[in-house]
Amino acid sequence: MAALDHHAISAAAALLWGHWTAGTRIPNLPESCRPADRSDGYAIQAAVAALSGQRVVGWKIAATSLVGQRHIGVDGPLAGRLVSSRVMTTTTSRNAAVSVPIDGNVMRVAEAEFAFRLRASLPPRERMYGVQEVLDAVESVHPAIEIPDSRYDDFAQVGAPQLIADCACACWLIVGEAGTADWRRQDLAAHAVETFLNGRPAERGVGANVLRDPRLALTWLANELRTYGRGLTAGDLVTTGTCITPVPIAPADSFRVDFGELGSLQVELG
Repeated sequence: MAALDHHAISAAAALLWGHWTAGTRIPNLPESCRPADRSDGYAIQAAVAALSGQRVVGWKIAATSLVGQRHIGVDGPLAGRLVSSRVMTTTTSRNAAVSVPIDGNVMRVAEAEFAFRLRASLPPRERMYGVQEVLDAVESVHPAIEIPDSRYDDFAQVGAPQLIADCACACWLIVGEAGTADWRRQDLAAHAVETFLNGRPAERGVGANVLRDPRLALTWLANELRTYGRGLTAGDLVTTGTCITPVPIAPADSFRVDFGELGSLQVELG
């Protein structure tokens, strides 16, 4: 149960959403509405999503790797809602990269991620979800590029509850088509991912960089939302965190990820 009352939660959400829409930042949330724990953070996050007036289409997981945890100054994963206007999809038949604006983005990095589309819901309950039960709820696996951002001046210093309130550094998510391989027969922990910046090789990674396995990250989220929030819903898209060291980007850059048989996609940065 959140310790902050309704008025404090609403005040924090209004402040954060105002900075989302204005493209501006704050040092911290005011002490009067600053979340002290995860429960407070998720309560504010839910209010931010409601203020957006948009549908929540899925979730992101931040800080599933040691590199990601160091990047934002936390010691474990965080979950964040994804609203509809911030998720883009691309298809190989279009043969075109998605264009994403990053003007004003303070983080200025791109990440390669495994994303899961759910075919069945995983609602809140007392008993923890197991890995196989979670995987049975998955419809497909997709390559994804996340371009995170923060509404704080120094996102590495504000701590996990404030980062959760700010949707765990959500900004843009670009999702490609599912690849040709049967992902259930793949060892996602060992699966290699290559990235390219402006046509040149950039960072390489493997699924094991994501909480040892992207499937374990997805299970972590199902259990996090079993405790905090509404659980996972059929149709939700879940991106499980970067499997590479985040790649610095700038306007006019082109960033491509290649997941081999699991698919590839490219984004043009404006």
